[in-house]
Amino acid sequence: MNQSALVSSSVVKQKAQELGFHQVGIAAVENQDLTQAQRLQAWLDLGYQADMAWMANPKRQDIRLIMPEVRSLVCVALNYYTSDQRPEGEEYAKISRYGWGRDYHKVMHKKLKALSTWLKSLDERVQAIYYADTGPVQDKVWAQRAGIGWIAKNGNLITREYGSWVFLGEVLTNLELKSDRPHTEHCGSCTRCIEACPTDAITQPFVINANRCIAYHTIENRSSTLPETIAPHLQGWVAGCDICQDVCPWNQRFAHTTDIAEFQPYPGNIAPKLLELAEISNQEWDQQFTASALRRIKPEMLRRNARANLDPSRRKNDPESNYF
Repeated sequence: MNQSALVSSSVVKQKAQELGFHQVGIAAVENQDLTQAQRLQAWLDLGYQADMAWMANPKRQDIRLIMPEVRSLVCVALNYYTSDQRPEGEEYAKISRYGWGRDYHKVMHKKLKALSTWLKSLDERVQAIYYADTGPVQDKVWAQRAGIGWIAKNGNLITREYGSWVFLGEVLTNLELKSDRPHTEHCGSCTRCIEACPTDAITQPFVINANRCIAYHTIENRSSTLPETIAPHLQGWVAGCDICQDVCPWNQRFAHTTDIAEFQPYPGNIAPKLLELAEISNQEWDQQFTASALRRIKPEMLRRNARANLDPSRRKNDPESNYF
């Protein structure tokens, strides 16, 4: 749909910024990027998606299967970093920063809905569909094409302004908007994330094997026990894992506190005790993780993760440790 009489790319980006998005870029949907589709398929063929069957949805490889008329993606990012730091001590459980505050889906969806509603108000012919880590869209691929950042060797998207501490979202529309230039890659020869991963989940630069990833196993793995190849290497993680982000030079240099109050940590999310989480009741879980993205980690999974960290027979380099 020709947009020249309706709205310019700069006006769309200005509106997104008014709604509170920290970064916004536009990617045109022209010829399909077969390279990215082939990379995704090769990754799937290796089984690196583990039990995440939704990654094989064909819509991820052809965005026109979501919206046949799509011409542009308005890609956005929100900084979620806070200056809070985890305490030292093996008695503490570690929760990924993304889950410290309010569920990012709720925050992102509210803003994305407002942006989509505004776009559709321009003309009855305008179509707009939005996602924030909730649809069959390669968020990071499109964010890089929209100039927001680049996909790093650890699989995360890094921005110059905020590092990789950002949530991504996008609005698909049939408006033909001027595209931003794709972002170039700036990891260089650095391999800190690869070297720091305790389970060797980064099998090679830019390739992540979920079967080896602590974040996958603590969040997505629904089994009653964790694999013996993972449990000894948890290092206190019970909900996600930030190791590869914590060691990233871009994050160490450019991370700064978000201005979004909802992302400030809830009480108990920075320094929970492993012993307490190992015995947390369903009711306590429900109270502690209200309006939290961590609700994806069901109480029995959280107890499993905490107990795996506490089990001295499964903890690497500390065979004498016994918390019970």
